Amino acid sequence: MKSMKNRLKRFLDKRNLNPRNNRKKVGIILFTTSIGLFFLFAVRLSYIVVGGHVAGVSLASKTEELYKGSEVLEATRGTIYDRSGNTIAESSSSFKVYAILSETYVNGDKELYAHEDDFNTIATILNQTIGIDTNEALKLLQDAKDADRYQVEFGTLANNLSLETRQAIEAAMESAGINGLYFDASSDRIYPNGNFASYLIGYANSDDGTQLTGQMGIESAYNSLLAGQNGSVVYEKNNYGNPLPGTTAEETAAIDGSDIYTTIDSRLQSYLETLMDPVYSATNPENLTAILMKADTGEILAMSQRPSFDPENIGDVENWRNILVEDAYEPGSTIKVATVASAIDEGVFNENQTFQSGSIQIEDTKINDWSQGMGTLTMRQALSWSSNVGMVTLEQAMGGAAWRNHLEQMGIGESTYSGLNGENDGSMPSENIVDTAMSAYGQALTVTNLQMMKIFSGIANDGQMLEPHFISKVVNSDTGDTTVIEPTVAGQAFSANAANSVLNYMQDTVTSQNYGTAYGLYSLDGYNISAKTGTAQIAGTGGSGYLTGSSNYIYSVVLMYPSEDPEYVLYLTQQQPQNYDRTAFSQIANPLMKRSMDILNTEMASTDTSNTTVTIDDYQDQVATDAAVSLSRAFVTPIVLGTGDTVTGQSVAAGETVDPNTRVMLLTDGNIAMPDTTDWTAAELEAFGSLIGVDVTINGEGRCVEQSVASNEIINTDSISFTLG
Repeated sequence: MKSMKNRLKRFLDKRNLNPRNNRKKVGIILFTTSIGLFFLFAVRLSYIVVGGHVAGVSLASKTEELYKGSEVLEATRGTIYDRSGNTIAESSSSFKVYAILSETYVNGDKELYAHEDDFNTIATILNQTIGIDTNEALKLLQDAKDADRYQVEFGTLANNLSLETRQAIEAAMESAGINGLYFDASSDRIYPNGNFASYLIGYANSDDGTQLTGQMGIESAYNSLLAGQNGSVVYEKNNYGNPLPGTTAEETAAIDGSDIYTTIDSRLQSYLETLMDPVYSATNPENLTAILMKADTGEILAMSQRPSFDPENIGDVENWRNILVEDAYEPGSTIKVATVASAIDEGVFNENQTFQSGSIQIEDTKINDWSQGMGTLTMRQALSWSSNVGMVTLEQAMGGAAWRNHLEQMGIGESTYSGLNGENDGSMPSENIVDTAMSAYGQALTVTNLQMMKIFSGIANDGQMLEPHFISKVVNSDTGDTTVIEPTVAGQAFSANAANSVLNYMQDTVTSQNYGTAYGLYSLDGYNISAKTGTAQIAGTGGSGYLTGSSNYIYSVVLMYPSEDPEYVLYLTQQQPQNYDRTAFSQIANPLMKRSMDILNTEMASTDTSNTTVTIDDYQDQVATDAAVSLSRAFVTPIVLGTGDTVTGQSVAAGETVDPNTRVMLLTDGNIAMPDTTDWTAAELEAFGSLIGVDVTINGEGRCVEQSVASNEIINTDSISFTLG
């Protein structure tokens, strides 16, 4: 044991490991480590100071975040007006009041929070201004204080406050010399007319209480115009995160949205809404629609559907479809006005020619009239009595190819590019002989209400079709620049002679006791009315044929008045009424026609002019239909050339400017059908030739009245001539 101790002692002595030396070595190690750590920290600190980053995070940015705040300056959404400047949709702000209780809410030495000693005064102010019970407000304040909450809110009575109420609360607080009540602002959209062209106007709302966004109708389709551009303000804040007054460092002003003036006449629209309600309730249809259009401009003056909704109360809405543009349907007998006009232009219509009504055989299909008891009819009576056999007889005389060409000229199967979301293209009949024959009386093809209005405008306007439109002008709220939307000619569907002859024949519908399907129903004191009724079967799903049953029809009527030189076109439809009433449409039409003529006789002409231009975007490689809608929303007229789906060229280069209402052509792949160039300018004709690579010869001055290649004919020539007049 003793020898073991001696060996250990000799080992320690040999290495000089006595306590004194150990302390010296530990000191050296600690000193060296301290020097090393100091230099390490110095290098790291130098790197941070010079580089300004820690772990990839900018210290300057973090400091700025800590002591600099920002807020969005919300742009005011543009107002939607009727044609006379009456408000249809406008924006307003509402406010929510709350109290901040946290003692951290200070600015320097100024305490901005609600003091407990002031709770009674605050509760009294809230009672006097928004009607909240004083004791309830006091309890909310005290409970929040006891729970050490940052702030407290006061329930539904404290929400949706007007600017006047906010100002009253602020004035009372200032008078009392206390702080603590503050406000959150939110944007609201107000529709003062309630149910008023609701599916056309649409509605806008806000999910987060700030930015309003259009959800349907004009509010959605023209959201970018209406919304404007938000601004921002940057300010300094203290270490509690509270803004420091007077420290605004940077401010970008908001650009308010543009105002849109529709073509809607509030006097007629409101009247239409009141007329539709009792008819809808009494007949109980799937839907009921009505459009009133100015015949010589294509302006939509009134437009409604049932069911409908109040934009400020959308909770019970079940159908979000705008039937007038989104639904395609077989039009039935109202298309017969176009059949007769086309037959006149083809030289195969003789109003005194007779035929045997009842039924006609086309291939393996027997086509029947709606009644079998009329015997021999003249072709003029075929229109007023609405004979399917008469129309098929005319189609056979024209030839299927010629009739199909007329349908294409009318725009069947092609969008009107109204700019509204979800517009349906409709469809041409198949090339089957039976389908082509059936389309002469309104089956085997589908249309939208707007497409029918375009066709009707051709009958009412000397054969010249107009694009239906519902916006009259757009006013930039920042600059005051105004873009006026002019009438757009959609083509010469019929000759003036054909159109005027059909207008004359249509009078028989209401005046002929024996052959008028609407005899005695429609009247307008002092004026003649041209009318055509329709009763269309409804196609089943999955090729199951047409629905059966007494209520499974779409009833319609078109009225043009006065017959000699129509000012208006009125079109009504009703699908599957459970309680059919032959007089239902007249209960809407007769008073509305009278009101419209009364207004016309006292109305002054508009003198608005445009002072803006439109900058064309690059549409290369875009979907053609999307590009066309985009152009329409920019208030230029799109013309799609070719059968392809994708834009391969455009007549106006990206970045160039044009006047509103100018025609801009979009080229796609495939065969190019000749457009109807009626009313085109020389510049538009030259741009057309340049785009498709053909030589253009222009004779005369003015606007185009004649073209060497017929419309809808496939272009396979190197040169086309046009005559202006």
